Amino acid sequence: MTITRRRFKQSTSFQDRLAEEAKRFREEADKLPHGPQKELYLRRARQCETASHINDWLTSPGLQPPTGLSNHADN
Repeated sequence: MTITRRRFKQSTSFQDRLAEEAKRFREEADKLPHGPQKELYLRRARQCETASHINDWLTSPGLQPPTGLSNHADN
């Protein structure tokens, strides 16, 4: 018996979804008084923004493979 994986086609890009999540977390944090819940929302917003920056870096056309690892392949 083969288990088939359900596929879901995203309607928006990963970058757009991250930006929307960060915006939503910041809006929720703005509604709260200072405290642990507000800090949690702000941390999650920063995590989304960091993920967005990492995604930009990984998908940039100028990304090059590491050069230091090629020396170890010859051994």
